Amino acid sequence: MPMGTGAERQVLSESDIARSLTRIAHEILERNHGSDDVVLLGIPTRGAPLAERIASRIAATEGRPDIPAGALDITMYRDDLRGQPTRTLGRTTLPASGIDGKVVVLVDDVLYSGRTIRAALDALNDLGRPAAVQLAVLVDRGHRELPIRADFVGKNLPTSRSERVRVQLTETDGAADAVTISDAVTVSDTVTTSDAPTTSDGEAR
Repeated sequence: MPMGTGAERQVLSESDIARSLTRIAHEILERNHGSDDVVLLGIPTRGAPLAERIASRIAATEGRPDIPAGALDITMYRDDLRGQPTRTLGRTTLPASGIDGKVVVLVDDVLYSGRTIRAALDALNDLGRPAAVQLAVLVDRGHRELPIRADFVGKNLPTSRSERVRVQLTETDGAADAVTISDAVTVSDTVTTSDAPTTSDGEAR
């Protein structure tokens, strides 16, 4: 079991995160030639407030009152559910306009193995038929296990598998926005494969 971690260092400050989200909002507008038919769905926990923030930035840029945004719970679609059956169900909230024929931008905090996004695509498939699906993440830390790539990235952050990336947001953590990375975990000789590095949501992604 883990015995401790090395020093935690900040890689994105509150202002860095704000600039990254503003840039992502502009890139979404450029890629889709405006915001018509764009819907943002955040993956809980931290993807949901990030989606709301990006939607607000897009709306402000376009001079619109709002951009459809919601949340997509993927709990029942995870491929590790059998090993951790007690996961708490989240909440899926879709805009009133739905997702059929829309450009759905999935939003998450950290992209790692790609398994969370694969689960999100499965969940999305049961809810409707979007015209296209795009992916926006605040941090891409690499180490993909599936052929999944983000369309919009706040920061590419090369990491080792033993390092931990933590995203802290005001809405979910009650503290100033920040992204930190901790040094390799010091472990005992009894570590098992279940001790994989995790993101801020406590799940291997």
